[in-house]
Amino acid sequence: MTQTPSKVLYTAAATSTGGREGRAVSSDGQLDIALTPPKEMGGTGTGSNPEQLFAAGYAACFNSALATVGRRERVDTSGAEVTAQVGIGPFERAYVLTVALTVRIPGVDLAEAQRLAELAHQVCPYSNATRGNIEVTVTAIA
Repeated sequence: MTQTPSKVLYTAAATSTGGREGRAVSSDGQLDIALTPPKEMGGTGTGSNPEQLFAAGYAACFNSALATVGRRERVDTSGAEVTAQVGIGPFERAYVLTVALTVRIPGVDLAEAQRLAELAHQVCPYSNATRGNIEVTVTAIA
């Protein structure tokens, strides 16, 4: 099912030249980054790559979703850390991604942290965009 917002609040735009061995620049110039494939994929690994950018965006977005859930549930999540590991590999005749989200919320017991992380997974726009398309795991840690 396609999800469409009732109102678009912000649109980010970035232009890539040279693909994985090029550059990505946001329309406002705040992001201007050299791209190179990682060593594991035959590159030099001297620049960033699309998977790192996706991981950073997903982790930040998920952390914000966790803060929203924390406010709703009246749980302090202000010290939360979210790590997103984005993998890429072949599948049939294409490449696909995997995501492993690891959530740590200081001062919150593990079962409660997992519950909050699962709720955040329902709220996060990145989670909603990837749901049903790629494997995403969400794990709370102490």
